[in-house]
Amino acid sequence: EVSAVIIAFVLLGRYMEEIIKTKSSAAVRRLLDLKPAIAHVIRDGQEVDLPAENVMVGEFLVVKPGEKIPTDGDVSEGQSTVDESMLTGESMPVDKHPGSPVIGGTLNGSGVLTFKASRIGADTALAQIIKMVEEAQTSTAQIQRLADQVTGYFVPAVVAVALLALVGWSLVGNFPQGLLAFIAVLIISCPCALGVATPAALMVGVGKGADNGILIRGGEVLERAEKLSTVVFDKTGTITRGEPNVTDVISLGTAMENEVLMLAAAVESGSEHPLGAAIVRAARHRGISLPKATGISGIAGHGIEGSIDSRKIWLGNRRLFARQGISTEAAEEHLIGLEADGKTAMLVGVDDRLLGVIAVADTIKPEAAEAVAALQASAIKVVLLSGDNHRTAEAVARQVGIERVIAEVLPDDKAAMIRQLQSEGQVVAMVGDGVNDAPALATADIGIAIGSGSDVAKETGGIILLKNDVRDVVTAIKLSRATMVKIKQNLFWAFIYNSIGIPIAAFGLLNPIIAAAAMALSSLSVIANSALLKRARIGLSQEVT
Repeated sequence: EVSAVIIAFVLLGRYMEEIIKTKSSAAVRRLLDLKPAIAHVIRDGQEVDLPAENVMVGEFLVVKPGEKIPTDGDVSEGQSTVDESMLTGESMPVDKHPGSPVIGGTLNGSGVLTFKASRIGADTALAQIIKMVEEAQTSTAQIQRLADQVTGYFVPAVVAVALLALVGWSLVGNFPQGLLAFIAVLIISCPCALGVATPAALMVGVGKGADNGILIRGGEVLERAEKLSTVVFDKTGTITRGEPNVTDVISLGTAMENEVLMLAAAVESGSEHPLGAAIVRAARHRGISLPKATGISGIAGHGIEGSIDSRKIWLGNRRLFARQGISTEAAEEHLIGLEADGKTAMLVGVDDRLLGVIAVADTIKPEAAEAVAALQASAIKVVLLSGDNHRTAEAVARQVGIERVIAEVLPDDKAAMIRQLQSEGQVVAMVGDGVNDAPALATADIGIAIGSGSDVAKETGGIILLKNDVRDVVTAIKLSRATMVKIKQNLFWAFIYNSIGIPIAAFGLLNPIIAAAAMALSSLSVIANSALLKRARIGLSQEVT
């Protein structure tokens, strides 16, 4: 009956482990469930329904309201909103129009979209994410390898203790008790809990990250995140939006702000220059109708000129206005203040008088300052790395609360800057989004790639943030540290359990049936402790428990 009960307890423990493991690995199953079965494909001018796996690159597909998008592509016709929350964790639907990219597995809203398939099968974003999550969940961390090494010595030692217990009890004339002690030692010392301590926590931690739009490549990334001391942010596209926007419109004299913006946008309406495009975009955003400008010509190094209703319009720098004999003294205080903030300030004039000032800058993401403050509150140093001039980089750093700035760095030198920080004894994470960030991402102890960035950056990053939200840098670090805490808790309790149980069993104080129940309970407790990670609150304003 002892044998039967021991087997029953072991099987019960394994069964309960599998139930918890299944619930813990739900992230991959949810991702797999996103794959739609049927696609509406346009072939020979007709819409036909085909299995989604039969779609070919370059084919046009139709997605109707409420349907899942079958594969990756680019919208060619129609407008709609798409719910990408299951992939990115972003709750707000994303507007889609001709030219917008769509991701396979996401949910179309109320509009009808026609799009051209660009990636199919294993090449789609969804398939790549599933593969990455599966690989990360089955990866081996350094701490797991240490546990495996300890187990290698632990098992022979346990067998020796069990044999000593058998021989010892036999020598005092109690062989049956010795046999029970021998069995109890072997059962209570079973290193099952040690074996699942790390994989269980990794599975839950990586899965929770995937649910929140954070992809972690493996256990080694989690371990390095725990020791992180410095986070380096690329400026353009990471801290800032990556495109210029009008930040200030200042009227001087009697003109209204909208008039200043209207005249500037009118002469820039045909311009392909990023600053000109930003001015036109700002005017349209305000609903300003633009008059037709004629005689538009650029003046190299000065600005642009044009005519509206026989009035001469000037838009440019101080040199342009000095050449026309127009005084800029009234704008000087504004210009100095705007330029000190790293903005590009342009003067607007009509005929022979100064009308106003328009400032354009690569605007800062509203959540950037919050992310920086949270990192600093966690005793992590923050550095801004930029190819821009010192004045612009320092102005951006000042607005988000970063004290250390490394500016005017060529793309090829970014990796060297990371190595320099590492030589100072720092464990460095690099956060970037562009091709020119890839060497620095690879050089850093942890590369964190913003999901809206280039494929090269995402391939290089150890952590990938699917949302374009730098606050997820903090969330990723919190999740990594919380996962490592669970791994260490699991290993601690597994070792303590064995350390206490083995001598008790060797002295004949532990029935093999109780030992089997305790062994099953220890493995179960490790799995259950890991599952608690699913309840961890990892948002920026939340505490991880």
